[in-house]
Amino acid sequence: MIALLCSVPLEAETLLATMKQEEALVLGNKTFHRGTLAGRKVVLCAGGMGKANAAHAATLLISQFSPVAMIIFGIGGAYPSSGAQVGNIALASEEIAGDEGVLTREGFQGTRYIGIPLVQTNSASFHNHFPAVSTLVRQAHDALSRSTVPLTVHTGKFVTLSTCTGTREHARELENRYNGLCENMEGAAAVQVAELHGIPWIEVRGISNIVEDRDPAKWNIPAAAKSVQQAINQIIEGWPK
Repeated sequence: MIALLCSVPLEAETLLATMKQEEALVLGNKTFHRGTLAGRKVVLCAGGMGKANAAHAATLLISQFSPVAMIIFGIGGAYPSSGAQVGNIALASEEIAGDEGVLTREGFQGTRYIGIPLVQTNSASFHNHFPAVSTLVRQAHDALSRSTVPLTVHTGKFVTLSTCTGTREHARELENRYNGLCENMEGAAAVQVAELHGIPWIEVRGISNIVEDRDPAKWNIPAAAKSVQQAINQIIEGWPK
């Protein structure tokens, strides 16, 4: 079984309409839809906005359904220098916990500066950076390249923040710090839970806007949500049997 995790229902409605649903379970005030998508057993949850909701939903997905992998997906904002455009697909090479750390006189410092990792397992420790499993990233990219629906795909670093970036100035600061492709509000929290449980993951996002001075008139959230769900369906369809 593959776990599918997004934040809001808009990001999941096409997939839910496509799924052959077997049951819907309510756990911890969140609904988990179990069934079949593109010939694979899946469980899907729109877990809510923000890190705490993402971590809660990811924990329930893993503890209750024992998935072989987790796909985190949804919409995201692309950084100005990334080259990504609204409606494009972003595939994470790594997730970065972008605001976990310390603000010093010399600027922001991550958790390595504190000396405490966010995740410590028997085999690895992670501070702010969580690399994706390269074989899964390649597998996803290959599946997307075979899509019958035209999809422009970018691969790069995702940055998770509690506060969305709403100015071009701060976007440039984050680009310089992380060399990120796009930002979101949930990914790193879900990834952290996956790493704690030893569950491989990938993350996929549809670009809804460019991160600049906040102007919702330039956004296209429905197009981004539609694109990312098309991508998820294609990735599931291409998942090795």
